[in-house]
Amino acid sequence: MIGLPDTITACLFDLDGVLTGTAAQHREAWKRTFDDFLRARDGDSFSPFTDTDYAAYVDGRPRADGVRTFLASRGIELPEGKPDDGIDAATVNGVGNRKNQLVLKIIDDEGVTPYPGSVRYLEAAKAAGLRIGVVTSSANGAKVLDAADLTKFVEARIDGIVISEKGLRGKPAPDSFLAGAEAFDVAPENAAVFEDALAGVRAGKEGGFGYVVGVNRAHQAGELLEHGADVVVDDLAELLEDRK
Repeated sequence: MIGLPDTITACLFDLDGVLTGTAAQHREAWKRTFDDFLRARDGDSFSPFTDTDYAAYVDGRPRADGVRTFLASRGIELPEGKPDDGIDAATVNGVGNRKNQLVLKIIDDEGVTPYPGSVRYLEAAKAAGLRIGVVTSSANGAKVLDAADLTKFVEARIDGIVISEKGLRGKPAPDSFLAGAEAFDVAPENAAVFEDALAGVRAGKEGGFGYVVGVNRAHQAGELLEHGADVVVDDLAELLEDRK
């Protein structure tokens, strides 16, 4: 009834872009952060951060990895700095902290709206007796889940804080999803991964998960399949059998 193989007993959902529309808010915060950084470095002739950059270098990755990976694509290397670096520090942590400050302000100003189809899917998964976990690179996972009124569905949360505390590799490495499966004491082949980011889909594939659902929020269905998705949908409700 929920579009998954019968062997699946647990569902591991990415958050931003899969359950909530906050991926757009993250993308906006990253663009403002990187454009300000590049403008200060290169002047008004700087080359802006694009949606293609977001998909290729940032989406789905832990914050610091996103900073490193995007800047490396522009031939820029910054010192790591410290986790509490100020938002104006020219360090990986400083740039990341600037982005985090911006996205928190955007979320506070705009709120968080879950996708209606995702809520329907969570309700169906819960009714079917499947375990439900959220695996997100964001350190703001708990805040977003609470704001979207989705915490009630979630039995386990592997977020940026947990990833850092446990020393896990971020997506596209499978570590965070494997930690989600471990939280339910299920083998990866008995868990399904739901991801909108190319890095996240690749993580699900490389982790040996039983089913990888690509959620096509950014018009990249072909790329999601190429990175390892077993199926691609525009909305999770498409997985539900609707006889009405």
